[in-house]
Amino acid sequence: MQANRLDHITSFEITPAEIVNNRIVQITLSNNSNGVPVDIATAVQMLAIMAFAMTGVIAVSSRGIDLFSACVLGTITALGGGTIRDVILGVPVFWSIDLNYVWASLAAALLAFIGKPLFDRQHLFRLMLYLDGFGAALFAVQASNKVWDLGFGIPVAPVMLGVVTAIGGGLIRDVLSGHPTLLMNRDLYAIPVLLGCLLYVLLVALIPEHRAVSAIVCISLIFGFRSAVIHWNLSVPHWLITKPKND
Repeated sequence: MQANRLDHITSFEITPAEIVNNRIVQITLSNNSNGVPVDIATAVQMLAIMAFAMTGVIAVSSRGIDLFSACVLGTITALGGGTIRDVILGVPVFWSIDLNYVWASLAAALLAFIGKPLFDRQHLFRLMLYLDGFGAALFAVQASNKVWDLGFGIPVAPVMLGVVTAIGGGLIRDVLSGHPTLLMNRDLYAIPVLLGCLLYVLLVALIPEHRAVSAIVCISLIFGFRSAVIHWNLSVPHWLITKPKND
């Protein structure tokens, strides 16, 4: 599989809300046909959760996994990073409050297992990579904001837990499946997330009244960086990598 493969797919969680002037507000639209409110953020959240569960299964499917393994690894990929973050913060784990996260992850993992040949197609594969890049950007910044609002370990923890949220589930999946983790390959994945979280914390500290703008800027930075990596097949330069020891 090519360099920008799906073995780094990670886990994410986003609160169904938007940050405006340091407040969390619900995003809803009224359905013109029947007047039923449509929660945009929740829909995006569930779509992202499903996408990461699916790509998590695809990333390790070449190693030969059964249905049970696919469901376990897909769910861990989708929910693992946010779980680690909430445990460290000492707050209720997000999926324990709303089990729809779990059901969505399981359904997506099952779909990926059954439809694996379809998702092997090149154009769908690249689409998954771009979706993953956007999700990493969105959820890393959201996690940094959550940690900042809780006043936990400022300014270091918002950066650390932003990165953990973005890559934690993928790391756990790779360890369980015996797959090389993203920390052991040259793919530029964690670095864009780290830079985006660092910039977000800096902007929030300097201009807290413009937090929504800061979030948009940092999400765009991470996604733009990842898109460039995917499009041009970029990787960590050789001079920044230690040479493996020959046995």
